[in-house]
Amino acid sequence: MRPILLQGHERSLTQIKYNPTTTLLVSGSADNTAKLWDVSNGKCLKSWEFNTAVRRVQFSEDDKMILLVTEPRMGFPATLQIFNVENGATETVSSEPLTVIHPEGPKITVAAWGALNEYIVAGREDGSVAKIDPKTGDCISTNKVHEATLTDLQMSADRTYFITASKDKSAKIIESESLEVLKTYTTDTPLNSAAIMPKVQEFVVVGGGQEAMDVTRTSSRQGKFECRFWHKILEEEVGRVRGHFGPINTIAIHPDGRSFASGGEDGYVRVHHFDDDFFSFKFQI
Repeated sequence: MRPILLQGHERSLTQIKYNPTTTLLVSGSADNTAKLWDVSNGKCLKSWEFNTAVRRVQFSEDDKMILLVTEPRMGFPATLQIFNVENGATETVSSEPLTVIHPEGPKITVAAWGALNEYIVAGREDGSVAKIDPKTGDCISTNKVHEATLTDLQMSADRTYFITASKDKSAKIIESESLEVLKTYTTDTPLNSAAIMPKVQEFVVVGGGQEAMDVTRTSSRQGKFECRFWHKILEEEVGRVRGHFGPINTIAIHPDGRSFASGGEDGYVRVHHFDDDFFSFKFQI
């Protein structure tokens, strides 16, 4: 495998995302910039500068826009900013945002596009989620679903529901239209990420662990640095995958459901491919 090195950021990266057709990549960084990349050759197509760090990045469902979340710092408020990227053609990528939203209320920590790009779902520091109109910035609805900060928010394939992870040691599946909590998965450790498995199995995968500052005093087993599999419908834990020796910060499941990846505070990305037995597994009630 021949890697392509994307060079341009001057500080740590906070998030990277492919577009739905996997031709473009957007990156956010603590250097107060976001960058758009051509995946085929590693060329930086566009760079945007902000007053504070870019914490979240995501392409819209139709590939035409990206959503950026900047953090509040040094008197600058948090913002949601939307840029036109229109398939990555240099002449159509906007330098100025289509929309800048200054969300009211607690700090936004995570965000994602809703169905057909008609709304943005945002998770907040106080444990609430909100639906925001991307054109006006108005809050459409809100609901308090967690008791602590939301650390992750990932949409289902059809965007009719999404899963959240929180420092309150739980993950929840929430209906997109009403923001009603449908399922709850309660663990014994703070969670940093949660992902929904495609239809090959009715599972969700969550991960987290003891805070990074305490890792040097803790074994991997005591620190609970595992990916935990839960039955999505029955809300029962069905298994764990170990390997990291620090908190798990992010989990992603391949769209075909045959593998998943986890990234940890230990600096490793672990890619797991499921055995054939996994796909024939039946949960006993």
